[in-house]
Amino acid sequence: MKSELGVGRLLIAIYAIFAISATARATYQLIREFDQAPLAYSLSAISAVVYLLATYSLSKSETRWQRIALYTIWFELVGVIAVGSLSLALPQYFAHPSVWSSFGAGYAFIPLLLPILGLIWLRKRHAGNN
Repeated sequence: MKSELGVGRLLIAIYAIFAISATARATYQLIREFDQAPLAYSLSAISAVVYLLATYSLSKSETRWQRIALYTIWFELVGVIAVGSLSLALPQYFAHPSVWSSFGAGYAFIPLLLPILGLIWLRKRHAGNN
């Protein structure tokens, strides 16, 4: 149980770092560079919201927050796959990479791996509570 708590804290810390960096980057992009790549920068803003919600909901132990975390992380995974595919198929709409473009290649594929690890951790956490 103690190691699970450490893994959970690390996971939440990684989500928090992504939330802060994605929020800062999206804010800058929306204010200063939106006309260069409106689709990519709008998606960056969505990713910031997703990371903020995932961070907060993962930090809560109540069942309803864990359910929100589960839905948020599934949305994140689907988003990474969809935006990654879209950015490869239509690179002209992604002048600069967003957090999720190219499956998170610019971020060492952490955006693709993070939701998978989050879902595994939530599953183990749920199994431990039963």
